[in-house]
Amino acid sequence: MDTPLWVWIAFNAGVLLLLALDLGVFHRSAHAVSLKEAAIWTAVWVALSLAFAGWVWRDKGHAKALEFFTGYVIEYALSVDNIFVFVMLFSYFAVPAAYQHRVLFWGILAALVMRGAMIGVGVALIQKFDWIMHVFGAFLIYTGVKMFFHKGAEMDPGHNPMVKLCRRLFAMTPNYEGQKFFVRQGGRLLATPLFLVFVVVNVTDLVFATDSIPAIFAITTDPFIVFTSNICAIMGLRSLYFLLAGVANIFVYLQEGIAVVLGFVGVKMMIVKWVHVPTLLSLGIIAAVFGVAVVASLMARQPKGDAGAGATPR
Repeated sequence: MDTPLWVWIAFNAGVLLLLALDLGVFHRSAHAVSLKEAAIWTAVWVALSLAFAGWVWRDKGHAKALEFFTGYVIEYALSVDNIFVFVMLFSYFAVPAAYQHRVLFWGILAALVMRGAMIGVGVALIQKFDWIMHVFGAFLIYTGVKMFFHKGAEMDPGHNPMVKLCRRLFAMTPNYEGQKFFVRQGGRLLATPLFLVFVVVNVTDLVFATDSIPAIFAITTDPFIVFTSNICAIMGLRSLYFLLAGVANIFVYLQEGIAVVLGFVGVKMMIVKWVHVPTLLSLGIIAAVFGVAVVASLMARQPKGDAGAGATPR
């Protein structure tokens, strides 16, 4: 909470510079992101985040660096759940592969503003009302239990209130107009279906943020650490999406893993006044839960020759 203003400015300026290079240089022309390109960019964003963690260690000490890294891991892991929804949304709206990066890119800018505001409000509430941590904890436990026993009913984006509102407020073109969000036709400014997808993606991110941001508050209440760990994870979400989108259905137990993590973090927030759970222990538990979820998912994928030998994976 004692981070100088210039550090905040420098971090956000660095993020904006990286985004400008991303869109203006490396993805200047719309194209479908290949698996190789996604893997390279995922490694780049992870490396940059680790380098930033190194700076936090040097400037603020190992405790803050561990808080940042743990928050980063939580947010990055929880972001995987976003990928399942993004896959469904892009499929439902039949978004061409070449335009998906643009939607996710501008979503990062929106996330900077939305998550920054949510973190500011969360910190202010925690400072004024110490009992708010129990509220956050109870909410995470409720969300985790609901997610764990959720049977995976299909979500229909066409019935999303934001989709209906956008279609009511904006005159829209029937088809995509390249990677444009708006076009002018016959003297009228029309929104394209890509703008509609952009709105839905950002509303989805806002909903997911109501889980992930309180979860990081269980690790630290330092607004700089909470904000930077969030943004570093979100910055890598786009490349991670293109890396995992084709194999997202493999991780059949990831939802249960996320639910358990949310429940654990919620319990930690509920007992914070009486029991201190070390950050390193929290990181170990979270990593173990996701490791078990991934291994269980891979084991559930039976070879084709053994399809009749056991229960069919969901």
